[in-house]
Amino acid sequence: MNLSSAAYADRLNVAVASNFAAPMEEIKKAFESGSNHELVIIRGSSGKHYAQIRNGAPFDVFLSADQARPLRLMEEGIAIPGTLGTYAMGRLALWSREEDLELGKEYLLNTANYETLVIANPRLAPYGQAANEVLDAIGLEAGVNTRMVMGENIAQTFQFVYSGNADIGLVAYSQTLSPTVRGRGSSWLVPSELHQDIRQDMVLLKDSLAAREFAAFMNSDAARDIFISQGYVLSDGR
Repeated sequence: MNLSSAAYADRLNVAVASNFAAPMEEIKKAFESGSNHELVIIRGSSGKHYAQIRNGAPFDVFLSADQARPLRLMEEGIAIPGTLGTYAMGRLALWSREEDLELGKEYLLNTANYETLVIANPRLAPYGQAANEVLDAIGLEAGVNTRMVMGENIAQTFQFVYSGNADIGLVAYSQTLSPTVRGRGSSWLVPSELHQDIRQDMVLLKDSLAAREFAAFMNSDAARDIFISQGYVLSDGR
């Protein structure tokens, strides 16, 4: 254990985008096993976290599902200068709890295949914005409006499909790889060219030894292995 971390043990409040909640549990275990610091994970949509931070929420670190909000916090003088960076790139998947469906572009275009399609709210969730771009790219957005349901964040979006309250959903690919879901249902990994990159940025909100150590850990090989195993792409394309 690092002597400095033992001497200055701290608790970090980490605001985490909903799509990254499961990987964050693995990150928490790995980080805490080599540090005396404790991570407290607060899950929610990137949009809500941003609003809470601007209103003084006591978060130490913000892991967003986009680049815009952490950058805005930097420009507004709320985030710590020089701490902005991309930690991972998300991927989008079309998922259904039903087995053996041939999900894909053609399945989406044939709206007779489903009654409800759920996406995350594009105003609050970057994965929702990406989902909108996919629908627009394949020429479906106008035709699916009457069937569309919106989740507040990507966690709620996935829950709609998982619970059977929606037939299919455009969700975070990482959610389909969680231990309770992996290998179940039907999934289509959406081609990345159908939407802009989902670059997920991190920024420090308080400057402390613990926060700096956590930021360094997020760039470590151990953290990167977790990202990849959970369905993310590294910012260098791996």
